[in-house]
Amino acid sequence: MPLVPMTAFTEDVKKHKYAVGQFNLNNLEFTQAITEAAMEEKSPVIFGVSEGALKYMGIDYTVAIAKVAAERAGVPVALHLDHGSNFDMVMKCIRAGFSSVMFDGSHHSFEDNLRLTKQVVEAAHAVGVSVEGELGTIGGVEDDLSVDEEDATLANPEEAIRFWEETKVDYVAIAVGTAHGMYKGVPKIRYDIIEKVASNIGAPIVLHGGSGVPDEAIVKSISLGVGKINVNTESQVACTETVRKVLAAKPNEIDPRKYLGPARDAIKEVVKGKMRLFGSSNRA
Repeated sequence: MPLVPMTAFTEDVKKHKYAVGQFNLNNLEFTQAITEAAMEEKSPVIFGVSEGALKYMGIDYTVAIAKVAAERAGVPVALHLDHGSNFDMVMKCIRAGFSSVMFDGSHHSFEDNLRLTKQVVEAAHAVGVSVEGELGTIGGVEDDLSVDEEDATLANPEEAIRFWEETKVDYVAIAVGTAHGMYKGVPKIRYDIIEKVASNIGAPIVLHGGSGVPDEAIVKSISLGVGKINVNTESQVACTETVRKVLAAKPNEIDPRKYLGPARDAIKEVVKGKMRLFGSSNRA
């Protein structure tokens, strides 16, 4: 199948109360692992690509690999820019073949975020590309994005509702207490914010920082209107721990395939588990 916008999932996500996972592409092995998981679970999937990953892999390689993976998968696959920092980067990704983009204007004032997001939506929707916007500031570290916990701010529900009404973004990411990276303690998710926003807008809510969130919190968030959940750190941890384990057992190993192959399998198992938890298995 060709790459699809995230709107290809929206109606089913809302009707059947599940979430589609965004799993980040960091290299070929991550792409293969995520694709194989989607195939085996018969699940729609979102390939998330951060600006840091684009610098590492190159935008042309990234799009080419994603298109091959989507054709092979036989399930709906969206290629999504994660945390696009400016209009130019968003347009670059759209021109390159991304089927979905996130414009993260959360570091701007609310009015500037509103204005800039409208510009992205107008340009993206004109060519059939879906858009995710963000309200509030999500803490933690992801690639080049770093926000101290004291600087993280929860989304204002009234502003989030107005944001969707005026921008008509396809998915709305709101800061509700999760963070990028792994948690030192148990995250305190503001379910009341999720419920209030989700019940007053026509778009699914996005939960960033899905790695390490307790299963019961994920299930409750989905029941309240979360339709997209981002996971990257858990996949990275599984990959790295497996590579370390293989090389510890075979310190003289020099063939990357001998340690990246098992790492790929470990990533796939993480992704499959999340798809089952999110309820997206057998929804393709």
